[in-house]
Amino acid sequence: MFRGQTHIRTADLPVQRAQVENLYVEAMLLADEAHAAFATQRDLGRIEGGQRTRDALFLIDLACESLKTTTRLMHIIAWLLHRRAMIAGDPGAAANDSAAGIGDPVAADWDICASFDESTRRIIAASERLFERVAMLETGWDAPAVAPVQQLLAQLEARL
Repeated sequence: MFRGQTHIRTADLPVQRAQVENLYVEAMLLADEAHAAFATQRDLGRIEGGQRTRDALFLIDLACESLKTTTRLMHIIAWLLHRRAMIAGDPGAAANDSAAGIGDPVAADWDICASFDESTRRIIAASERLFERVAMLETGWDAPAVAPVQQLLAQLEARL
């Protein structure tokens, strides 16, 4: 289950499976929220009552940050789906595949985001935090040390 290794330790599977499933649900919900928030912001930029309520630069900024947020979330979802396949033992999902690594973060431009409504800024920040959490999780799974929960599971398994 670790990058560069071809085997999966059975003691790790329940914990990792639960983490992946929970993060996947969180990422999908956040992706839906992001879609709705950016669509709402974009719609506010259309012509209302014969007058444009937002300028073209705002709409370009919105499109760029929407793309960054969507890309960030799709990287997270792809990583989670790949981990799901690895945990399931799918022979097509290897630890050294390009999808096995979360990659580098795509940072939001918070000077630009300041012009967005609070809800949209909250979603952008949540997507950055989720990316950081997944990256830390990946690092933890790649580390040689065994986490306390995994150590307890291994002890229980040995006693049974």
